[in-house]
Amino acid sequence: MYSLMLLRTGYRYGGKNPEAGLDCSGMVTHVYREAAGVALSGNAAELATRGRQVGLRELRAGDLLFFNTLGRPFSHVAIYLGRGEFIHAPNSRGRVRVDKLTSDYYARRFEMARTLLD
Repeated sequence: MYSLMLLRTGYRYGGKNPEAGLDCSGMVTHVYREAAGVALSGNAAELATRGRQVGLRELRAGDLLFFNTLGRPFSHVAIYLGRGEFIHAPNSRGRVRVDKLTSDYYARRFEMARTLLD
């Protein structure tokens, strides 16, 4: 999957391209544009209004996962990879990485999944 080429890319708030750094929504919009030819824009909360909601049992690679990581709804977005794993740009202390939905931190903060792939 295209998104895996972004592993270890530096985080930058508001970042929209890998050369300058990416934030979570910048990573999602970049991947969708480059890998699927789909133009998206907006922050995590705005992306949470796109597509249709899906349950955890319906997840497919490429679906978007939304988390409350800042004390407000839909403050973080990630791309589901399959096998319970997702890729994301976590925060200013990190780089693009893969995490598990079952990790305590993300399981407690998970809010919803949406698909844009119908």
